[in-house]
Amino acid sequence: MMLSGVPIPHMDAYQPKHYICRRSEGELVLDGRLDKPFWNQAEWTDTFVDIEGDLRPAPAKDTRVKMLWDDDHFYFGAELWEDQIWATLTERDSVIFYDNDFEIFIDPDGDSHGYYEFEINALNTVWDLLLIKPYRDGGPPLDSWDLKGLKTAVYIDGELNRPEANNRKWSVEVAIPWISLKECAKEHRAPLPGEFWRVNFSRVEWQVDVVEGTYRKVINPATGKPYPEDNWVWSPMGLINMHYPELWGYVVFANEDGPHDFVMPQDERIKWELRKLYYLQRNYREMKGTFTQDLSLLDWTSDVEVHPEVYAVDRLFQISAATADGTGKWVIREDGNLWKERDMV
Repeated sequence: MMLSGVPIPHMDAYQPKHYICRRSEGELVLDGRLDKPFWNQAEWTDTFVDIEGDLRPAPAKDTRVKMLWDDDHFYFGAELWEDQIWATLTERDSVIFYDNDFEIFIDPDGDSHGYYEFEINALNTVWDLLLIKPYRDGGPPLDSWDLKGLKTAVYIDGELNRPEANNRKWSVEVAIPWISLKECAKEHRAPLPGEFWRVNFSRVEWQVDVVEGTYRKVINPATGKPYPEDNWVWSPMGLINMHYPELWGYVVFANEDGPHDFVMPQDERIKWELRKLYYLQRNYREMKGTFTQDLSLLDWTSDVEVHPEVYAVDRLFQISAATADGTGKWVIREDGNLWKERDMV
């Protein structure tokens, strides 16, 4: 697979959102409503922002999420304020974002390879898929893959596909069994208290008009196609692309003993510096036809003290840097995979 350059996210600093995900008490009976005792245990995330962050205005409609976990499931509750509640797709694994939708992205081990995407519309129609690697790295989505044991429900505060109704919002409940997520997880297991997974959420919102009593996407007369959709997210991406797992938020799994807060580990900042070099190497090769071992040619500046070692040839590169505790190194290669190697004792 010939790899091309990759767009570089626009951001002033590396500051993904974080969320302390508490253990749940009691059983969740899914009906799509979030106004029940089960969800009182969880805090709301920050209200969603535009996918490009401060480059674009804040969303016109509010979205926020709650999360909980137990031994068996990862739970999500999403609230989407909306005066135009509509959906058309009824077949599982349809391209759900052709409707307004809510989406969940999960990278359990944070290597940016092997992650999950889930989409749902107001009809409770689901699209779930496993991505071997991001599209930028040549990764195919496994569309036939399913989240086994998945439970979902949608509640509509208003009426679906009825423009004349008093529509206020729709909400979603999702329960994903850990057994469906272990394939890409560390040691192929559920998380332990104190560990974190990389997670993000997206809300797709299309412009619609009411025509003859039904919702229809607004057509751009210059193209004859609908205007591009809005993308509103929890943790901003700095570009219009959800498939940059390194930019997703940190979801920290906690029990009654904590943790009660999150400070980004120094290793995460070291990994971000390697990721910046990955962007720059890919774009350098797009221009020059080869990767380089000379980092001075990449216009790289670092926000932390890190001393990368580089190996590069025409079509391959590998860049490494010491871990924060000095017991190993982080390594990234040309297809974006990033992993940890421990020093031999």
